Amino acid sequence: MASELLRHRFTLEEYEKMVEAGILTPDDRAELLDGEIVEKMAVGSPHAACVRKLQRMFFELLGKGAATLSSQNPIGLPPNSEPEPDFAILKYRSDDYATLHPRPKDVLLVIEVSDSSLRRDRTKLRIYARSSIQEVWIVDVNRKLVEVYTEPAEERYRELRVLKPGESIAPRAFPDLALAVGDLLP
Repeated sequence: MASELLRHRFTLEEYEKMVEAGILTPDDRAELLDGEIVEKMAVGSPHAACVRKLQRMFFELLGKGAATLSSQNPIGLPPNSEPEPDFAILKYRSDDYATLHPRPKDVLLVIEVSDSSLRRDRTKLRIYARSSIQEVWIVDVNRKLVEVYTEPAEERYRELRVLKPGESIAPRAFPDLALAVGDLLP
């Protein structure tokens, strides 16, 4: 008789306590997704270049005080997820979220950059939708396009737009900020 593996799912609170206690460190390269501690994927050069480009572009376009820019840092999504999106635009806070990781109400835009991580990035969509993250972009560096997800409903997004170089995009939180899709790609 084969026995089934038992898994323990962690809450966001338990996960954050493990980090505080030093059980998990930044060297562990892990994130909490739907209660499971998952190893983060290695970052390739095109992926890293794209994240750096996003940082520079949004810093230059938004300026100081319009928002808090976050790169590969945790976002707490109760009850049991703490993903580390490649890039996020958060509501501005002068303390840079020093006392608590941003929560769903703080998130204006999440951007996942995908070269080898497309499947995982799409899996995260249901977590983001469940948490009512209003807008998620997946920048697909291999196919040279941007998937824009909006209108979260339960565990999915009702609206998907796929944009290619030559088209433009503006985050919903900053509708006057028109960006060329080609400029987002490495």
